[in-house]
Amino acid sequence: MQRRSVLAGLMAAALAPRATWAEQPGLTLGDAQPFSRDDLVDRARGMAAAMHRPRPQIPQAWRDLSYDQYRMIWFDGRNALWRDGRGPVQVDLFPPGLYFPRPVRISVVDGGQTRPVLFDLDVFDRTDKFPDLPIDDTLGYSGLRLRAEIEKPGIFQEFAVFQGASYFRGIGTGQIYGLSARGLAIDTAEPSGEEFPEFTDFWIERPADGARETVIHALLDSPRATGLYSFRIRPGAVLEMDVTAHLFARQPLSHVGLGPLTSMFLFDETIRDRFSDFRPAVHDSEGLLIHNGAGETIWRPLSNPRELQISAFVDDGPQGFGLMQRARGFSDFADLEALYHRRPSLWVTPDADWGRGAVTLVEIPADREIFDNIVAYWRPSEPILPGAEHRFGYRLSWGDDPAPPRGLAQVTNTRMGRHMQTQDWIITVDFAPHPDLEGDLSTVEFMTRSSAGQVSGGVLQRNPDTGGARLAVTFTPGTATLAELRVQLRAPDRPLSEVWLYRWTA
Repeated sequence: MQRRSVLAGLMAAALAPRATWAEQPGLTLGDAQPFSRDDLVDRARGMAAAMHRPRPQIPQAWRDLSYDQYRMIWFDGRNALWRDGRGPVQVDLFPPGLYFPRPVRISVVDGGQTRPVLFDLDVFDRTDKFPDLPIDDTLGYSGLRLRAEIEKPGIFQEFAVFQGASYFRGIGTGQIYGLSARGLAIDTAEPSGEEFPEFTDFWIERPADGARETVIHALLDSPRATGLYSFRIRPGAVLEMDVTAHLFARQPLSHVGLGPLTSMFLFDETIRDRFSDFRPAVHDSEGLLIHNGAGETIWRPLSNPRELQISAFVDDGPQGFGLMQRARGFSDFADLEALYHRRPSLWVTPDADWGRGAVTLVEIPADREIFDNIVAYWRPSEPILPGAEHRFGYRLSWGDDPAPPRGLAQVTNTRMGRHMQTQDWIITVDFAPHPDLEGDLSTVEFMTRSSAGQVSGGVLQRNPDTGGARLAVTFTPGTATLAELRVQLRAPDRPLSEVWLYRWTA
């Protein structure tokens, strides 16, 4: 996915001072109709009983816009929804074109009534080099952005974007956009191809004065599924989104992903030899973190494999999972433009028992950082079948380290490379400082395992740079071409660190 490039270019409009409503015509609303969330659920249910009908595409000339041309048109923040100064949130809209060939319908909910936002090209600013394009009734907005007074009074900063298929992004205070979430994943990495459901309609409830959260409802549609998603969004140091979904299947869904996350991982110290780059690492996320139903805390460093790689972490009643960015120093990336150290981590907390299934990680080979090549989601063991309503809910937390603490030493870095004289591999795992690891490390036990080859040695030392512990081991693959490696620091009666898991490939 190259959508990250577009969102990065649109961030220039993130800050906007107040203006009086009379200074700008603003967005135009259509006729009012009664609003009911139950009616939206019934609409999704009715759609599932009928054949899928894709929305019409916008004119070809709009779809053929180049990336540079698309950046020549942008929303004028003076036309934002609720820019009358009375509410805590303002809403910007995105133009159609480029990666967004089908418009979405956006409506405002206020006082029990809903009114559609009518498409108006005049709410956008354009450079004099923006091409003259046809205007017809297929045009519409491609998405929306939320802004609020997060850090300074009178300055509305963006904190969430919904744009493209069922993708959306959020950031905690002071962060910049990185990984994405989406409503639903279907047949991810299947040989038959992936199906990408789309949010076709949005209803934005106008927040009351002083309200902390914004409520958005989104209608999901695809050839094999429909649904109604509701988001309760609260900005802050950790941005929280409470998601409630009502899902309906047109056809049996045997491979479905709930709470799907999408990110980018190009390289770090584990595969540094494959990339000639001035930066020590390039990624939006560096690891998959899992709190499983058995009480284990698992850290799986991400990789950029040479071939498609799929990992399934079987579980019953997951407590949470997420794609995390733990490297927070500028020197970890040395990139003054991408600022990867300011990208958010994203944590998924189910609101109920999700039963049996697997946290699934898909790692796709990539040669450039513009591609989102990492996907993580919960795959239920039972298929989702037509004829019934499937409800599920979860919380998304976007921030530096939004996962609930479990009192264990966190894995902070993984390095590996070949031994200079043999075919062995040297692997080092760094752990954050922790009260249980402050004393004599010679008393700390550690567990090392491998599904193939042999893990030997094992030296636990203090890392003078971090103050935490570092475990170094030697891995001898022998004839193995794939091995699952496992490491953990322990006391005689309990774990002291997260479980480090890694899939090594020849």
